[in-house]
Amino acid sequence: MNAVITPVSTQERAKLGIKPGDTVRVHQKIVERGKSRTQTFEGLVIAVKHGTEAGATFTVRATMSGIGVERIFPLYAPFIEKIEITRRSKVRRAKLYFIREKVARQVRRQLRNMRMVKMSTDDFKEEVPEVAEAPTEAVEEVREQDPTQTPDGTEMTPAEEEAGAPETPEVQEVDPEAETPAEETPAEEAAPEENKEA
Repeated sequence: MNAVITPVSTQERAKLGIKPGDTVRVHQKIVERGKSRTQTFEGLVIAVKHGTEAGATFTVRATMSGIGVERIFPLYAPFIEKIEITRRSKVRRAKLYFIREKVARQVRRQLRNMRMVKMSTDDFKEEVPEVAEAPTEAVEEVREQDPTQTPDGTEMTPAEEEAGAPETPEVQEVDPEAETPAEETPAEEAAPEENKEA
């Protein structure tokens, strides 16, 4: 009776011979929204259970961003595309669970040696010397008047908005060459008149 139980070649996975202490890279197929992609998970094998039988599993531990992550993979799972053994080290135990505590102890030891520091990128900012602006001709800035604002630039009240925008006074241009007759009284002449009245 040649019944196919799994699409995976069981002989290849059994001959691979994953052992505790091996560093493996597991290529896993993930299907999201109808699209499939391959995700790799690389870490240390800390346990192998049930040998090479149908329910065989292996536990892989990896450290990501300073946090230990463990995943248990079935040896003959069809979602595993490929298993690579990148390093093989000699260990004297069947289960390497002690590594969890060992890593935690090292982290605690490092925390003991840490000290609080208050630093910011603002501390290292370079001061930019101010450049003197070149003299430029005076140019009047022309701004459009917002219909909901007064000439001062402040917001109008609802009553003023209903009444309408106030008319802005027209500015007449003065020609500097044209002579304008103006009666100027010197300050000395004006002062004696005030004294006479008193």
